[in-house]
Order: sequence, then structure tokens, then C-alpha cells
Amino acid sequence: MKKAYLLLADGTLFEGVSVGAEGASIAEIVFNTGMAGYQEVLTDPSYYGQSVCMTYPLIGNYGLNADDFESRKCWVSGFIMREACDYPSNWRCDRSLDAYLKKEGVVGLAGIDTRRLTRILRNSGVMNGILYSESHEPDEAMIEQMKAYKVTGAVKAVTICEPEVYPATTEQKHRVALLDFGVKRNIQRELCARGCEVTVMPAYTDPQTILNGGYDGVMLSNGPGDPSENTEIIENLKVLIGSGMPIFGICLGHQLLALAIGAETRKMKFGHRGVNHPVKDLAKDRTYITSQNHGYAVVGDTVNPEIARVSHININDNSCEGIEHINAPIFTVQYHPEVKPGPQDTAYLFDQFVSLMDEKKGGAQ
Repeated sequence: MKKAYLLLADGTLFEGVSVGAEGASIAEIVFNTGMAGYQEVLTDPSYYGQSVCMTYPLIGNYGLNADDFESRKCWVSGFIMREACDYPSNWRCDRSLDAYLKKEGVVGLAGIDTRRLTRILRNSGVMNGILYSESHEPDEAMIEQMKAYKVTGAVKAVTICEPEVYPATTEQKHRVALLDFGVKRNIQRELCARGCEVTVMPAYTDPQTILNGGYDGVMLSNGPGDPSENTEIIENLKVLIGSGMPIFGICLGHQLLALAIGAETRKMKFGHRGVNHPVKDLAKDRTYITSQNHGYAVVGDTVNPEIARVSHININDNSCEGIEHINAPIFTVQYHPEVKPGPQDTAYLFDQFVSLMDEKKGGAQ
């Protein structure tokens, strides 16, 4: 077995065995606490520019299959685990983790103490690193490049180039424009299952194209990177907000809409990535277990109470997990109500979005 290594920006070196492709990859190193769902992690565009450490000790045991991919390709820069399963067992499996990582050209590392790595990231905060296999040792220039690395241009890198239309899988009730900032397929599936024809649109689509397109609502997807970097998209969202059209934002969509109404965002110390984060719905006075994947958060105190209110908070750290517009049919959440696998407690939010479109369409008749 070939060796592989992870060198962190603080000089910490982990030695393990190589999984997947050989080579070297510079990225931001993050951790995910989910016990399942590694295939969805690999294909989630929100991980663009990041190498992911899975805290669950055995990864790859049920293999991968074509039906559960969340997007068209693997987006992680590297993949780190305690133990990689060589012989997956599941009736739906059609490829192994090692084979998939090789095909996608992703460098993997197994056999390290992932608990130690996670503690470092929790104590010091997310940091950059180089993941490399044997015979691909970084030189000084690469190490300096790693230390200076920043995830930039992320939305532009992951969004689609041309619109894609997905028909409703039940009787069609609405047409939804889904802006792709790094969309996961389960968002469109949830909408299609509720009678929506979904048009997935490039992130930088002119808002007039949407307003003149006969759509009943706008969905803002998840995605990677620093939300404040997307100044053009934020300006476009201001136009959509002023139109009165129902809007539902998830994850990056939530952050971008918050910026569009004048709030601020901040980078978190190590982010929320996992499937067991407790979130309180303040209006319902009820806590839900949610799936999350984000390294930035909306600063709740900066939300103008004359425009919107903070609707959800994270029980662990009191960070803002959702906002609701006061005078428009607009709401957002930081977490993922569409997640699979994971808790599906908050899938009702899609029903809430459909209800807003029902009301808007009924009022227009």
C-alpha cells in the first residue's frame, strides 16, 4: 500500500495510506460528523475548494451508486477517513469508494487519527492543508501556496451554463425558477414531487428573465464559498425581492438573501457540517434536528427588524439559522430540509413554499 500524507498550515503532519487518485491537492480542511452520507458529501458542490475529514470511523462500507449522486461530479478536493472499506456490501452498490475517487481524480487519505485532526480544527479553526500521496511531496513553493490559499470564485465554478427543465412528478401546479449556486438534486426532486415544474437556472441569470418568464416562485440553492463575494448576485436578488414573488432560500441562498436586505455574514471558526444539528423554530417554539454544511453564517443582530426577523437559531451556538421577510412572501433557512440521508423533520418547508405560491396565484386571479 502506498502512503499518503496531510500537511496542515500549522506544520502538523499526518501519515496514512493512499486511497483513490495519486497526486497532491491544496484545500481548506474541514470535518463532517455524519455517520452516513459520504456519497452525498462527495457530490455536494458546497464542498468546492475543501478537503473533507469524515469523523465516523468506517467509510465506504455500503459503496456508491449512480442514483444517489447530488450533482454531476465529485466536488471535494480531497477525502480523509480513519478506515476505508475495501469490500462494500449493499444491494444498490455499483462501485467502490476507491474506484470512484480514482475516476474523479480525487486524492484520498485513510489510516490517520481523525479524532485528533478534528480536535485541531475545532480548537484552532478551519485551516488550509496539502493532501498528497507518496512521491508527490510538496516543495517550499507549494507550501507557501497552501498557506495563502483562499476559496474564491466558487459559485462561478459550480453553477450550470444553460437552464435545465425538470417536469413535475405529480399534477403540475406551479413553475419554479431554481437559481443554481451549487444546487443539490434533492432540492429539485422535493419541488417536483409537490407539483412544481422546476427550471434550474445559472447563478447569474438576469432577474428580468425570471420575472418575465411566467414563474410562480424562486428557489435559491445552497452553494460554496464566501457569500459576500457574490456582489452581482446580491444586486439581482434585490430586484427579485422587490417584485413580491415568493422566494425560498437554502444555505448559501439564505446568506445571499440576507446580504441583499442589508444584513452581514461572518466566517465561522469551524462551521457546521453534519446531520445532527439542533435548530429552534422561534415561531413554533419547537426544535428540529437538521443537516448542515456551511462555513459562513448570517449575523442575526444585523438583520433589520423593519425588514425581516430571525426565524430560527442554532441551539448549540445561537447562530442565525433562518430569516423571514415581514412584508413579502420570502423566507430562508441555513440548514438543508431536502437532505437524504439525514433527518427529514423540516421537509415541511417545501410545503410552506408551495403554499406561498398558492396564495400569490390565488390573489392574482
